[in-house]
Amino acid sequence: MAVIQKYGKNYSADLVGHKEIHPPDKVGAPGCHKKWPEHNTNWSRPVARVWTVVLLLGTCLLYCARVAMPICAVSMAEQFGWTKRESGMVLGSFFWGYCFTQVFGGYVSDRVGGEKVLLLSAAAWGSMTAFTPILAHFCSQPILSMTLARFLMGLLQGVHYPSLASLCSQKVVESERGFLMSTVGSGSYLGTLVIGGAGSLMLDLYGWQSVFYVSGLLSVLWAYCMWKYLLKGEGRESFLLGGVPSKLSKRHWLRLLKQPAVCAVIVTHLCTASTFFTLLSWLPTFFKDTFPDAKGWVFNVIPWLVAIPSSLFSGCLSDHLISQGRRPQKNVLKAGSLSLSLSLSLSLSLFFFHSGVSVNVQDLAPSCAGALFGVMNTCGAFSGVLMVYFSGYLIEATGSWASVFALITTVNLLGLCTFLAFAEARRVDIDTSKVRHHNIHI
Repeated sequence: MAVIQKYGKNYSADLVGHKEIHPPDKVGAPGCHKKWPEHNTNWSRPVARVWTVVLLLGTCLLYCARVAMPICAVSMAEQFGWTKRESGMVLGSFFWGYCFTQVFGGYVSDRVGGEKVLLLSAAAWGSMTAFTPILAHFCSQPILSMTLARFLMGLLQGVHYPSLASLCSQKVVESERGFLMSTVGSGSYLGTLVIGGAGSLMLDLYGWQSVFYVSGLLSVLWAYCMWKYLLKGEGRESFLLGGVPSKLSKRHWLRLLKQPAVCAVIVTHLCTASTFFTLLSWLPTFFKDTFPDAKGWVFNVIPWLVAIPSSLFSGCLSDHLISQGRRPQKNVLKAGSLSLSLSLSLSLSLFFFHSGVSVNVQDLAPSCAGALFGVMNTCGAFSGVLMVYFSGYLIEATGSWASVFALITTVNLLGLCTFLAFAEARRVDIDTSKVRHHNIHI
């Protein structure tokens, strides 16, 4: 009984992930990661706040670089003579690259640390963004060079959110994860807001090339400051060490993916991510076609201006309910997801996403949160490819944007109903029968 009290009811030899309940100076059971105790410690609140601001800014710049192409797509199509279908091919190629590095990014982040993967990837995609105009002008076939550039951007940015999920599961206490993820996640809206406003002005005043130059160089500067001041200029050796080594076997992964709650969060993420990517890619063109005489920056700013306070509020509400002991967490997560229905009329269903679905993966499988989030984002990116391209086809075939918004609303409702029906907040990356077995025999 003393041993049971020492390790608690969640003690198990299969529990190979994040172990907040184990004191670093005690000897754990086989499968524990005692060799890496320094990586199991959570951030203090002041450190967490600093990282929250830095990651918020990084996500903002990520979306500035990502949305630069949709903002400039109309001007580039006029200059290079692209059709709607060709523009859709260029915009959709980003998501093909985005599919390939999701799981890899989460896998590596679970081992070497999400902050290091974030740093290296930001330096790479920031540089790629700054070089995009050069590739367009020095290639005889701009449609090919821009498609390739967007594909590479997708590859490089694909590791961002899995790395965030891995970093949050390792360093942030459970009662503060909702706030951090919703705040950092609101950087996507902030970045879209900034590039929609400032980018539209730069586009009108200095040409589309300036949008890529500014967003790319700022991203590289952010990566340098993060390395210099937060990681203290760590060298190559430190980047190859650290992290939380995950030892989940294929059998564990198969069992994990058979869980209804895991399938539900994957399907929900697929629906919300694909519709968000479609809106992100086509909204600037929609506003340009529908209101040709209006200022572009107005329409590129307003939708995302509404999203920021909604995302922050949902994260604070989620953490408050959990900290007050309002259990089960399943109800908290579903309450946040239910709020999605309030915004379906605007087709911006990700307002409350970061306080529900994105945090849920850390509750379900903290030992492999980065890799599992990578699986989710791969599914979302793949469906995003299809929906972005198919939306371009619908616009040309029907001559109306109503069919696109009807498709988006239908997919969002599917994800909402799936999450409400099957979502859970209990941990599923361990075998509960083995937990009881070990407790009995101890």
